[in-house]
Amino acid sequence: MDTSETLVTYELQGNVALIGLNRPAKRNAISDRFVEAIHDAVQRAQSEAKAAVIFGHGKHFCAGLDLAEHSEKPLFEAVKGSRRWHAVFDGIERGTIPFVAAITGAAVGGGFELAASVQIRVADETAFFALPEGQRGIFVGGGGSVRIARLIGAPRMGDMMLTGRVLKASEAEAWGGVSYVVPEGAAMEKAVALAQQMATNAEFTNYAIINALPRIADMSSEDGLFAESMVASLATMTDDAKDRLRAFLEKRAVKVQDPNA
Repeated sequence: MDTSETLVTYELQGNVALIGLNRPAKRNAISDRFVEAIHDAVQRAQSEAKAAVIFGHGKHFCAGLDLAEHSEKPLFEAVKGSRRWHAVFDGIERGTIPFVAAITGAAVGGGFELAASVQIRVADETAFFALPEGQRGIFVGGGGSVRIARLIGAPRMGDMMLTGRVLKASEAEAWGGVSYVVPEGAAMEKAVALAQQMATNAEFTNYAIINALPRIADMSSEDGLFAESMVASLATMTDDAKDRLRAFLEKRAVKVQDPNA
């Protein structure tokens, strides 16, 4: 993996793309060029992989917005920059393949927003989460008011922004912001294992999970149930689903294992 003179590294391991944030001297703080590099890597992953992992080179996942760049932006440029973050992160949240974040060290501000856009978040015990916008005199602009608020709840997000509260990985898990907590140094291994597992799923089912679930969450219960019926019926029509159901009926598929056994 070449990590020289590139903001984002990219490696394909089988069906899993590894996307590395590569500004370790800046704790992987996000600039406009960085956002475009993330976009390019995400698009590449969706064209040639079945799942992907986003991680940070160095000790930290991402310390958020590059404030030096942001402080010099005129008002409308700041609006357009925020909207670009929205578009790029939406391409992760509602793309064609599932993404996992392997989080170490800081997931602060925009770094937390980036992590919130993936489907699964794995944090090791060095990870910490913060939204210091209140202390900086700014506001979240990378989708956090929607994505993070839906993960942990608006009151808890407000607490973090108003008070500067910093969460350890275990606290973020308890609040719903993290999917798995692992020992120090084990985030990448766990994230890759999960990505490899998801890459074996039926592609249409992965796509439906990524794209239908968040939309159904935005609907009324009756509309959501109707949409669920449509998606469920479409999923069973694919050749992949038919082959997998046949394998299950013929007892060739692995059954769900009881974790208490």
